[in-house]
Amino acid sequence: MAKFVKVARVEEIAPGERLFYEFEYESVIVLNVDGEFYCIADLCTHDDGPLEDGKLEGYSIECPRHGACFDIRTGAVLALPATRPIPHYAVKVENGEVWVESPD
Repeated sequence: MAKFVKVARVEEIAPGERLFYEFEYESVIVLNVDGEFYCIADLCTHDDGPLEDGKLEGYSIECPRHGACFDIRTGAVLALPATRPIPHYAVKVENGEVWVESPD
């Protein structure tokens, strides 16, 4: 069974914004797109660079280093040079709190 960790209150991540969160072994980004929350690893699979400052357009995040794009809902690759998907994690909202599936 997945373990969920509270990472923020809903109002702390406005629509179009993101929150960087560090677990023990992995860093993640929690994103709010039109009131829906998504969580991805802060890791471009092309060169292991961070995605935290990547441009977010709709459900696509672009790696700021080489332009690879990923779907934040599934982790799927949308544009080269990446060829492998990024990890993504379940998110749930309960009582105004954002909970993320722990990657650890």
